[in-house]
Amino acid sequence: MASPAGFSVASLSPLGQRLRVLLGADRVVDDLRRYFGVGLPPGAAPFTGSRFEHLGGGGDRPGTADRITAEDLVAVQTLSVTVPAPVALDLLEGSLGVRLSALLRAIPREQEMTGTDPSDLAPGSPADRAWHLLRDRPDVGWVIAGKLLARKRPRLLPVYDRVVRCALGRPPSFWLSLRTALSEDDGSLHRSLLDLRQAAGLPRTVSALRVCDVAVWMGHRALGHACR
Repeated sequence: MASPAGFSVASLSPLGQRLRVLLGADRVVDDLRRYFGVGLPPGAAPFTGSRFEHLGGGGDRPGTADRITAEDLVAVQTLSVTVPAPVALDLLEGSLGVRLSALLRAIPREQEMTGTDPSDLAPGSPADRAWHLLRDRPDVGWVIAGKLLARKRPRLLPVYDRVVRCALGRPPSFWLSLRTALSEDDGSLHRSLLDLRQAAGLPRTVSALRVCDVAVWMGHRALGHACR
């Protein structure tokens, strides 16, 4: 199968092929509107996760982009996870917060995933070290670690939870594989995400990565898969 531009879908990476199918589903725009509360009937409520990137002005806003705030901790709760209280206090007032802030300062704040150098996402990078620092705290794990970092760098680091993993698989490095998928074919998938954002009537403050996450999550959730 070839696209209108003439390239072969089979030439895309496996993740790129999978995303092209999922993002091309008829339900995607309606799913995005439902999740973010665009055009809902009276009495209907958006998903709590619609506040994830916007609560308190966003996790990457100037002045707080390089440190965890109480608003960040509430924001991840909108995605159905909770940072354990001892870890939360350490992030707000202790040495863990100091160590994480040092790493956040080294992670690009305004860079899109498609525009960043792969070294910014590679093993050993500040982003990778921040993820490991959080993941290894008691009762945190990979899902909460990823959501906290996605809150602080929404254009660079994606939300990746069990539903998204169930839909997209487990590549050796999800960040690098997603960057490849969104960058190949001259960034056509990235542009598709921006087109979906516009079609759904979402604000520009919703990143392309978040559009991707929500579209995949909503579609896969609707299929009723038991994801672990």
